Amino acid sequence: MSLRSRLNLVIVQALIISLMLALGGRLFYLQVAAGLTYQDAALSIQSRDVVNPAIRGAIVDSSGIPLVMDRPGMVISVDRSTLDKLPDKGVVVLARVAKLVGKTANNVYVITRLCGELPASENAGCWKGTRFQPIPITRTATTEQALKVLENSDLFPGISAQSVPVRSYPGMGGENGAHVLGYVGSVNEDDLADSDKNYFREETIGKDGLELQYDDYLRGKAGIKTVIVDRKESVTKQSVSTQPVAGFNLVTNLDVRLQAATEKALKAAVLRAKSAGGRADGGAAIVMDVNSGKILALASYPTYDPNIWQIGLTQKQANDLFSENSGVPALNRPLQGMYAPASTFKSVSVVAAMNAGYDMNASYKCPSKVLIGNREFANFESKSQGTISMKRAIAVSCDTIWYQIAYDEWVRDGGLFPKSGLNDYFFTAARGFGLGKTTGIDLPSEASGRLPDRAWKERVYKENKDFYCNFKTRAKKSDLTPFLIEVARENCLDGNMLRAGDAVNFSIGQGDTLMTPIQMAQLYGAIANGGMMYKPQVARAIIKPNGQVVKEFTPEVIATNVLSKKSSKFLREALRAVVTEGTGAGAFSGFPVSIAGKTGTAEDKGRNQDGSAKADTAWFASFAPAEKPQYAVVMVVSQGGFGGSISAVGVKDIYTSLFGVSGGKVDPAKEIFPNGVPSQLPKVDPKNAKLVKP
Repeated sequence: MSLRSRLNLVIVQALIISLMLALGGRLFYLQVAAGLTYQDAALSIQSRDVVNPAIRGAIVDSSGIPLVMDRPGMVISVDRSTLDKLPDKGVVVLARVAKLVGKTANNVYVITRLCGELPASENAGCWKGTRFQPIPITRTATTEQALKVLENSDLFPGISAQSVPVRSYPGMGGENGAHVLGYVGSVNEDDLADSDKNYFREETIGKDGLELQYDDYLRGKAGIKTVIVDRKESVTKQSVSTQPVAGFNLVTNLDVRLQAATEKALKAAVLRAKSAGGRADGGAAIVMDVNSGKILALASYPTYDPNIWQIGLTQKQANDLFSENSGVPALNRPLQGMYAPASTFKSVSVVAAMNAGYDMNASYKCPSKVLIGNREFANFESKSQGTISMKRAIAVSCDTIWYQIAYDEWVRDGGLFPKSGLNDYFFTAARGFGLGKTTGIDLPSEASGRLPDRAWKERVYKENKDFYCNFKTRAKKSDLTPFLIEVARENCLDGNMLRAGDAVNFSIGQGDTLMTPIQMAQLYGAIANGGMMYKPQVARAIIKPNGQVVKEFTPEVIATNVLSKKSSKFLREALRAVVTEGTGAGAFSGFPVSIAGKTGTAEDKGRNQDGSAKADTAWFASFAPAEKPQYAVVMVVSQGGFGGSISAVGVKDIYTSLFGVSGGKVDPAKEIFPNGVPSQLPKVDPKNAKLVKP
């Protein structure tokens, strides 16, 4: 063999040896060094998690009465791993159980399919878990239905019936509370995509209200049983099992009796407006402790039964929740309803005028109309009140005084061409009270209202200039009226300017100004307590099932001195005069508790779904007792008409329950908080709770 051949052979042998060493090293790494990692990966491919949800924590009122709790329910479930082994894959059995529980066979078939087994267009209600977990067909089975399943296992193979916790909203005090309590539902794809949450597909989580806001505390920790399956999806053994950990309980500042009374008063106000011939399509009412920001009651109307989410919504129920024809019951009006505040806003204007140097002890002319530019701005019903004091002006709700003051200040600030360093007293006062910003209440989806100041005008102009300047081609034919065409032309030319009309309308809470009822409650709470702005709070504390306190929610001050002592004193006296001699006197005639408040009747330039013009919004914002305020009570009825005859009467009904008024006198035995708003935490025992006076 030649030297060259031997050299080639050595090279080949070296390559073979190197390759063998590399393969051996790789094999060692995979089987030994990284063996555990790949073993876990292989196991995950063969394993399936079966989730055992935790018992969800209760939500109780300030006395420990359950507002929300898990109650024993009877669930009928399907075991897919058993049904799939039947010749027809369980079709006959599913049809049989569907008939038993009063559902269609197709509906039961869909809800027992894994979401990946059905086309996307047909998988509404599909099962998001695994086939190894019992799939519930109904959570509201009767005892008779459960017994039929258990006693006829030959007819119902793979079908089980057992008692499980079901979320319940018992209404022990006659309260509904749907909008403040919220509801729970199954985890969806958006929930699973949230990297900050560790959800399992089979879990039930908070979807709205307190259920959503405090879900991390209420949900608890689900138990997990991991099973190992073969390639045929048959269970070979159980790998890991952990027990569920119950969720914590939530104590609120709500009181079931006051909540029920507030809901009743609000509904009565809406129906009263309807009976007077108005449309009255909904409303909101709030009771707040002015010295802490605690929300004692929060109502929205129309409402719905929060238990329907557990029973299962029909398509009609789902549509009705968001239908204008039914009043959009899903809308949380106290937080999401935005309305022109009208004359309730004059309390802000008082602060603005005092900051500008106007004397509240002087007399001012209140003519029937004021000419601003080339347009007349009229009083309500065009009445002249003569020359009157400012206190009287608030009591009878004179508009023209404010038109003149707002116009004069607009001129001093430079009019259409504002000076540098302008005062902007009215907008500055409104910002001081937090208008245009959310209150920070511990409930989801709060709206911010609208503060139409110069910055807002500029922003809206930039966003809509193209539409204004091309209105005739961009707008709907029904909107091509001479008036709207002229408005669009003006907005195209100088829509970013704050005009005189904008300034005077703002001073009486009209124009583009919008507020939510919760903002109004916060505003009047600050007036009542002398200038302290509290963050509205529904939650009081988080408590473990064993009674240990996890977290207490103490009052949060978000602003101080939003009005001076002088303006606070004037407003208390003026708002008291509204009730004793002004626009609220009729509603509170002979009432034994001193109430201070302000009526508001807001024009709404919008249109209803049928094209008719919207009616006025009825407001009443108040606090009591006037001498030493404890509570702020606000009510608004959309399209309700005159605030003094609709919302003021509704607020009086709330105060009647709050103070225990009976026969024209205060009955301490009927007063809801005879010793003030509860400061001590209650004992939380939902199973044994009874509706008794604390």
